Amino acid sequence: MGVIETLLITTALAGVAGTGLGGLIGAILQKNSTRTVSLLLSFAGGVMLSVVCFDLITEAIETNVGLFVVIGSIALGVAIIYLLNHLIDSKTNPEVPHIDANHPTTADDLDELIHSDHLEQHYSRKDSKFALFIAGIVMASAIALHNVPEGMTIGASYASNNGVMGSAALVLAILIGLHNIPEGMAVSVPLISGGMAKWKSVLITALSGVPTIIGALLGYLLGDIGALGLAISLGFASGAMLYVVFGEILPQAILMYHSKLPAFSAIIGILVGLLIIYL
Repeated sequence: MGVIETLLITTALAGVAGTGLGGLIGAILQKNSTRTVSLLLSFAGGVMLSVVCFDLITEAIETNVGLFVVIGSIALGVAIIYLLNHLIDSKTNPEVPHIDANHPTTADDLDELIHSDHLEQHYSRKDSKFALFIAGIVMASAIALHNVPEGMTIGASYASNNGVMGSAALVLAILIGLHNIPEGMAVSVPLISGGMAKWKSVLITALSGVPTIIGALLGYLLGDIGALGLAISLGFASGAMLYVVFGEILPQAILMYHSKLPAFSAIIGILVGLLIIYL
């Protein structure tokens, strides 16, 4: 099997299969456990932090293209994902009644993070098909903003290992697949609540994982053009993931479950990440 084919299959399992499985669970149960989702997200965030900080960024520095190139790439990844998320939030949050001046400045529920609550609001008002379509596009864009950088970390790690699926890339794929399960649940439940057939909601949910594949291809192709491309790919993907983890996943996990356990879960994730990288 070729390099690209292996990458596509791996990221498809992480993105499409992981999200689709979450959609199927959501269709069957039509609910999720806030505590379980919180701990799963924080643990996955901890592992991702380990892999990003102790593997991807280290490899970017070892390309010897210059420390400031790596720092600039990381900063660019943070800035772009933040600005795109801010743009979506500023356009959609005013339409959701409970998101007001007293609401935390970050999402306190997975539905908010991927804007499925915005789509559900349009369903509840029985808005036009065009309004539902636009809300669906917004939700797909929000999901893509999380899945593309996740895929890029897999692709960049793959490229840094000379096209071999190393332990870091494989672990990232597994963790991203696990992370996508509750995300898939958050997508399918409001779709079903809005009257969509279960099979159709599961299919749409699975397709929402496709951006992971796109991100993996971008990360790999950019990282495969030389030392500078590899440093930029690793740095950008790392910066994007750092923002997703620190700006969204960890704050949301703590807000979803008001306890010290999400913090401990993240720390355990970091330690597990170290074991995976260095054993």
